[in-house]
Amino acid sequence: MRNNFLRPGRALRLAAFAALFISSAGHAAESLTIDVHRDANCGCCKKWIQHLEANGFTVVDHVETNMSAVKQDLGVAPRLSSCHTAMINGKFVEGHVPAEQIIAMSKRDDLLGIAVPGMPAGSPGMEVDGKHDAYKVIGLSKAGTDHVIAEYPGN
Repeated sequence: MRNNFLRPGRALRLAAFAALFISSAGHAAESLTIDVHRDANCGCCKKWIQHLEANGFTVVDHVETNMSAVKQDLGVAPRLSSCHTAMINGKFVEGHVPAEQIIAMSKRDDLLGIAVPGMPAGSPGMEVDGKHDAYKVIGLSKAGTDHVIAEYPGN
């Protein structure tokens, strides 16, 4: 039986498929890079970064001395405020937003950013002895209006 695996046409298709796969994989990893701005003394911010990394994000960690100024510069309204602020693909992520919601937001062109205001127990980075407060992920539209993007129940 003759081995046809490396016939010229098949080898070319295989090489093209491999190049496409490698290119797509590199692009996906690049799109998951997130810049996190946080205060040096915040332990929950570090736990949220661990949550992101466990979900495939590459985190660029920026330790800041004036988080209020960072939030203002990045367009985070005080009503959406939490302890840390991140940027991904030109959009802000405020507070303890689950990784799945960040990924979903990246596919939406209508949002300037998303936030979990405050610091609800049970949100990523705020795990406290099995306690889970109910919380909402709020999206800020380009029109400046807030929308509930996701809701997480409490216990």
